[in-house]
Parts: sequence; structure tokens; C-alpha cells
Amino acid sequence: MSARVLLHVGTPKTGTSYLQDVLFLNRPLLAEHGILYPAERFDEHFLAALDLMRLAWGGLESEAVGAWDRLAAAVRAHDGTAIISHEILATASRAQAARALESLGHGAGTEVHLVLSVRDLARQIPAEWQENVKHRSRLSYASFLDQIRDPAREGRIATWFWGVQELPDILDRWGFDLPPEQVHLVTVPAPGGPRQLLWERFSRAFGLDDVPLDLDHAGRVNPSLGAAETALVRRINRRTDGVVDSALYRPLVRELLAHQTLSRRTDTPRLALPPAVHPWVEEVTQVWIDEIRAQGYDVVGDLDDLRAPAPPATFADPDRPVPRQVASASLDAIEALLLENARIRKAEMRLQREVEDLRGELDRAHLDPTYRWQERVVGRLQSGATGQRLLGVYRRARGRSSEEA
Repeated sequence: MSARVLLHVGTPKTGTSYLQDVLFLNRPLLAEHGILYPAERFDEHFLAALDLMRLAWGGLESEAVGAWDRLAAAVRAHDGTAIISHEILATASRAQAARALESLGHGAGTEVHLVLSVRDLARQIPAEWQENVKHRSRLSYASFLDQIRDPAREGRIATWFWGVQELPDILDRWGFDLPPEQVHLVTVPAPGGPRQLLWERFSRAFGLDDVPLDLDHAGRVNPSLGAAETALVRRINRRTDGVVDSALYRPLVRELLAHQTLSRRTDTPRLALPPAVHPWVEEVTQVWIDEIRAQGYDVVGDLDDLRAPAPPATFADPDRPVPRQVASASLDAIEALLLENARIRKAEMRLQREVEDLRGELDRAHLDPTYRWQERVVGRLQSGATGQRLLGVYRRARGRSSEEA
């Protein structure tokens, strides 16, 4: 059984994709240092999280059946340190968290440490709305803000947002049975800090400082979009709702357009929190900081990183984007779709030529007298039981299956 488990449960948009990519790509090196990151595929912990929480996720939930138990079994079988990481675990209920901890060996000799990476709400709020848009939402930014600020917190949007963002509640659900020194908060540095600082904090929290990890080849990130680019994707969602199949939306819109094309446009205004919402965010944040300090959790970084940075001098409203910027983004999107279509057409033409070449070879083979003689002999043998047995012996001797001629 693992002597120590580091369980990273979020939150989203806190460098989690990069962290998980580093861990996945460095599995052999980690193993040499007695550290297990149990994954045969990069999204294995995501599937385990879906399974633990019985979450529906575009059909992937059927693929996830049994994934958490397999992950937990691998952790229990490891004699050393194990790391589990996925940000959607933040929304687990207390009962689900208790089941997860027990399955990892908590209470049976394993030292479980909870790790929660956190970022200020002024950046988290627009990031969460953008993620909704990239998952096909048509909801305006103003409506999103109204729903998450509603004290009732009813509905899918508010329930999900606070489930993965309300820090004291997440810490209570996951850390209720852990001593505070085994609960670690990794704060995302304030804007403008050194790029490597967040990784240094992750490395310290996970005890990786002495492991010479390869950081150069880790590149899986969840890129962000500007205000105009997000507005364009939301308009695409409105136009294609009920028209583009979900299986096609992800590769075409989310990956090709949003991640690979529009995220590269960095000269347009970024998404930000409206200045009028800042006082509310500051009030919520202060309550969180006071409660976290009172609990005595281990903070890797600085709780003041949770305070909202000053609002931008000019707020770019994604519900009323600058037409010129949307038009420019649209041209980039059209170009990307045309290039992708050309790539697919070339691949189809190449495949068609290969099929035609194979047909020609097959036709020429049928004209060969030796081939026709073999075909007649095999046909006669297959018509009788004795002949079938002889063919079976011949094929086994040649190393061929019983269905081959």
C-alpha cells in the first residue's frame, strides 16, 4: 500500500493541464524516484473523476466505468508515493470525497495529502464563462455574472461554478477528515510574476524539487481567448445549435478554431471582470482568506495572491465586442476551416488513389492462371469435410488463420 498519496483536486484554470502533462510525460523518471503517477493515457485521471462522481460528459461517462477503482487499486499496490490530479474533482460531494479517500488507503495506514491550486476570482470568473462558451454555451457574459452572484445559487451554471471555485467549501468537503498540515493550498501568482514561479510552487507541494523532470516537452495547456474571439465562438454556438453534431463540434470548433486558431490572437483585449463587480469579488475573497487562515492549512505561496488585481483601464465587454475585431477573428476562423478542409480532401484523394491501385493489383492477380487454378482447388476442397481439414492443416503450417484462403 502506498505510504503517501498526494491528491490534487483542482481548481480549474490554475495550471492544471500543464502540471498533468509534466507528470504524465515523466512517469518513468518519477518511478525511478519511487513516485507513481498511475496513467496509461493522458486523460486517465479525468475518466476516474467522472467515474467517482458519476458525471455525464458528452458520452465519455460510458468509457469511464470502473476507472476510479482501477486507479485506486494501482495506488494501493504501490509501495511509495503516488500522485493523482484532476481539477473536476473539486466538485465532488463530501460522500464522494470520503469514498475516494478510503479507497486510497486513508484510515488504513496511508498518509493522504490534499492539494488545491487556487487563483483569484477576478481571473477565474471570466475564465469559467469562457470555458462554458468553449463547451457550446450560448449564455451571455452578463447572464453568467447574474447567475453566479445570485445568493440562491440555483441552476446548472451557479452550481458548477461554486462547486469548483468556492475554496472553503472544497477544502471542507475534501479535507474534513485530514489534519490541516496535510492540506496544501498552492496559490497562482498575481499577474506579472515570474513565469516559472507557479511550477516552483507545484514542485514544492508535490515534493518534486529533487527530481530532474523534463519540462521542455510538456506543452498541453488550455489556452484562453480574448473578448472578441470568445464573442465569435458564442455566435458560432448560436448559429450551429442543433445543426453541428456534438462529435464534430469538439474537433472543429473547440480544438481547431478556439484552441489552435483564435487563442493565437493576442493583440486584442483580454476577458476581464467588469469594474462594477470588483467590490463584490473583494468582499467574497476577504471572507475566504480569513477562513483559510483560521483553519491553519499549509499555504504554498501567498494568500494575498487571491486578492483581485486592479480592473483594466478599459473594459472590453464580450457581449458588445468591437465589430472590426470580430470580423478579423472571423477571417482567421474561415482560413483555418478552409485549410482543414483542403487537408481532409487531399487525404481523401490519396486514399482513393491507394484503393484504385489495390484494385488494379487484385484485377491483375485474378488474370494470373496460377491464381485461378489455386482458387478452383480451394473451392473444391472447401466443399467437403476432408478437404476442409486438409486446408486447415495447410494454413496452420503456413501460419495463416482459418478464414484466409
